[in-house]
Amino acid sequence: MSRPVVTAPKPQRGRPRDPERVRRILEAAQRHFNQHGLERASVDAIAAEAGVSKMTVYSNFGSKEGLFQVVVRDRTAPVVAGFPGTGALDPGQPEQALLAIGARFLALARGDDALGALRSVYGVAGAQPEVCRAFYKEGPERVNGELAAYLRRANSAGTLKVQHPLKAADLFLSMFLGSAHIRGLLKLEMPDTRENKALLREAVRVFMAAYGA
Repeated sequence: MSRPVVTAPKPQRGRPRDPERVRRILEAAQRHFNQHGLERASVDAIAAEAGVSKMTVYSNFGSKEGLFQVVVRDRTAPVVAGFPGTGALDPGQPEQALLAIGARFLALARGDDALGALRSVYGVAGAQPEVCRAFYKEGPERVNGELAAYLRRANSAGTLKVQHPLKAADLFLSMFLGSAHIRGLLKLEMPDTRENKALLREAVRVFMAAYGA
């Protein structure tokens, strides 16, 4: 399991925060939320594993829900950060750009951080709308927007014909969220490298057939 990225929660009054203590709380919380979900995870158990008091958890994060939001945010951040900046990709070479974008997105979507964050968020859908909204905005919406921006540039360059960039971006990324993605969410056997490369080539081929100039 990868170590969560420690970002400072909303400042509270009182003693200054100890970054190492915050890191231990977040790591313990991530494990407990993964194993038990938001409702059944115990703040007492999280505090005990982190080696702090229950009041320390509350003074740093306000509530169990507040702690959950920070855990989800910190799991989402490295996933989105790993998506390639599309501004550097050549709009004159859309096939190569889509291969690069698709390969990175596929690796991210199949990674433990992304799958773990999705499992956590799905578990509180409806009960924690602010968590779900934040995850969607910082994750899927941001990635889709990055790709749509590239598609607009390729359309302006005349190498792609894309009337609705956001819809086209959504269609392209959705091709990597099929049965194998569901298997990952269910912690079943995942495709090997050969299968992933074949999926990538086919996704780019289908997209270019639909939108190629």
